[in-house]
Amino acid sequence: MIALLHHQFIQYAFLSGTIIAIVCAIVGYFVVLRAQAFAGHALSHIGFAGATGAALIGVSSLTGTFIFTILAALGMGFLGKRIQGRDVEIGMILSFALGLGVLFLKLYTTNANEAVGILFGSILSVTSYDLLLSVISAVITLLLLLIIFRPLLFASVDPEVAEARGVPVQLLSIVFMILLAMTVTEAILVVGVLLVFALLVAPAATAQHIAKRPFATILLSVILGLGFTWGGLLLALFLHGPASFFIAGLASLTYLFAVPVYHIVSPHFYMPLPHEDREK
Repeated sequence: MIALLHHQFIQYAFLSGTIIAIVCAIVGYFVVLRAQAFAGHALSHIGFAGATGAALIGVSSLTGTFIFTILAALGMGFLGKRIQGRDVEIGMILSFALGLGVLFLKLYTTNANEAVGILFGSILSVTSYDLLLSVISAVITLLLLLIIFRPLLFASVDPEVAEARGVPVQLLSIVFMILLAMTVTEAILVVGVLLVFALLVAPAATAQHIAKRPFATILLSVILGLGFTWGGLLLALFLHGPASFFIAGLASLTYLFAVPVYHIVSPHFYMPLPHEDREK
């Protein structure tokens, strides 16, 4: 096992997976908090159309994914809080984008391996260029998120009150959707279009059922995201299977197991406050 870690492609896989897992976990916290999981799912499918369209004209699939997701994110961002409850409209866009991607894939038949990588991820074939782009994108995303963290948290928890107090809710919505698009583009590199939910939503959703304070929830989300990514990579190396499957499998099983267990166990450890006893 130690010998495998000396291979450059394995090192690149762990480095890129670590970076992307951290960014997805932090951004995913706000995705779950703002109830925009479906929007993130739609962006991944829109990215598929961009990736296959870029391949058709001879451009990097990563570039095509980035351009398409950014444009879609701007449109969703301008909807602001109105994006909630627009599942039908987003679903129509998602279906159209997926159909467009299939059309581009039909026209571009010279490299089926690249299409499979876009759909299911190709973390074990990450290049130094991909790693560099991931680092740059992650640094920009985390810096911007750090700058807008407090107002974004306020606007996510109570947008009406935040807007009444002068918080630029609309602008924050646009900026966050752009950050989400950048994160989705990175995540596609690891788990692909079809499994992007695994890293973007599962760690944060699991963490929010267990921890209550924002920073504790984000920290737990990061720990879970890293655990899923590293565990999935190790299983892929041991069992010679697709890394994206193991990452998504660990994420899904952890959520399905941890959340019900927590809700069963936590009431037994809950200590009522004195005023709650008096009220009873």
